[in-house]
Amino acid sequence: MAATLVPLKFYSEIVNVPYHLSLILCMAIVLHTLTPLSGQDALDYESHPIQYSKRSPENAITRLNADLKSGHVVLKYDEKTGYLPAVLEALKLPVESQVLTFAKTSKQADRISPQTPRAIYFSDDVFVGYVQGRGHGEHGPVVLEVAVTDPQLGLVFYTLNQSKADMPQFQHETHQCLSCHGGPKTRGVPGLQIRSVVPDPDGRPILAAGSFRTDHGSPLAERWGGWYVTGKHGEQSHRGNYLAPTTKKPKRIDNASGMNVVNLADRIDLKAYLSPHSDLVALMVLEHQIDAINYITRVKFQHQLASAGKATSQEMAAAVDLLVRHLLFCGEARLSAPISGTSGFVAEFASRGPHDRSGRSLRQFDLKSRLFKYPLSFMIYSEAFRTLPEKVKLMVFERLWKGFTAADPGSEFAHVSAEDKAALREILRETVPEMARFGISTESPRMIRKSKEKSRP
Repeated sequence: MAATLVPLKFYSEIVNVPYHLSLILCMAIVLHTLTPLSGQDALDYESHPIQYSKRSPENAITRLNADLKSGHVVLKYDEKTGYLPAVLEALKLPVESQVLTFAKTSKQADRISPQTPRAIYFSDDVFVGYVQGRGHGEHGPVVLEVAVTDPQLGLVFYTLNQSKADMPQFQHETHQCLSCHGGPKTRGVPGLQIRSVVPDPDGRPILAAGSFRTDHGSPLAERWGGWYVTGKHGEQSHRGNYLAPTTKKPKRIDNASGMNVVNLADRIDLKAYLSPHSDLVALMVLEHQIDAINYITRVKFQHQLASAGKATSQEMAAAVDLLVRHLLFCGEARLSAPISGTSGFVAEFASRGPHDRSGRSLRQFDLKSRLFKYPLSFMIYSEAFRTLPEKVKLMVFERLWKGFTAADPGSEFAHVSAEDKAALREILRETVPEMARFGISTESPRMIRKSKEKSRP
């Protein structure tokens, strides 16, 4: 393992190993997080046919780079936040998605502290990380960090120098990122993870205190260590907004002052950010979305490997099963009290749709006993999912449709009520074009596909 790691670094947020810390600290964090997960061992994505680091990406960033070179797009430079506002506008990332983390776990750790947290913004397929400042920091130029989904390569990483330039260009990052972004904790593929740490007064993770890899199945009590959290959640507890009193492992975590926080003005300079919020609901959506992308990438890679004779049909089916279970929110932690955010994220997110004729959408929130109103992920509308091979999408839709129609669909559908199944059938028919293309109506798509094959001359 090299001492120089991770130019892109969303650690407790999206990346987990700091570039600048000692090799001993880096190895300690890696070893702490690399417990193998069943069925999610690392795939061979550097060899043929995937060749992750060698192949040229084609995604939202490569398109934006081309537009910048041609002059079709110009990124306006802001004297306070550099290219951040222009990048968010160009990539269509809502400011309302802003979440803040103060864990010192990145190459730009000298720019991050409880007083100057890193901001993260996201859409379905793009993530942008921002730290205050321009020019050069202690460990190199100050950059925007970007991760974007790619039809062939899954998740791809970039940086953008925050110094003013005549023609700014995003730089593709590969090998250094994969030391931490390509193992079991990112579901065996180049991907992301969210971790919850116990930060010391300066924001450094206290390794002896342990950490959690969090997702939609994690109890709130384990989430968001090293993050600011704004929102209401009743008597439910979490680890956000907390700093240990010393650099030692605390005997107990007393986070009473970090609960139900709605204003961060007494903790940070709100004027330094595009939004004064680190929205609780946005954090929960981000946790779910990250693993959805990881599982989608795993399915893409397994399909490429299977097509080259390097993966079995059983391995392909297992990857699809993992994705379907995640899309269905299997194992989702239940809420014991209503929750709410503080920004306009809930309204902005829900407005994206698509909606069926009754106004229903997979983006509608519940926020009383669970995150969303319907237990099927909005990520089926993402570019990451839509660019899956047709054969793979059919496998996913067949499994979902069987679950929403069969009398005994399997344990992964046990939490989906009959009412929700009926609603989801209607929502899928009206908002997912592939359903009609695959001929899905009231029958199983596999049955319809077979009947069409039989009718061919």
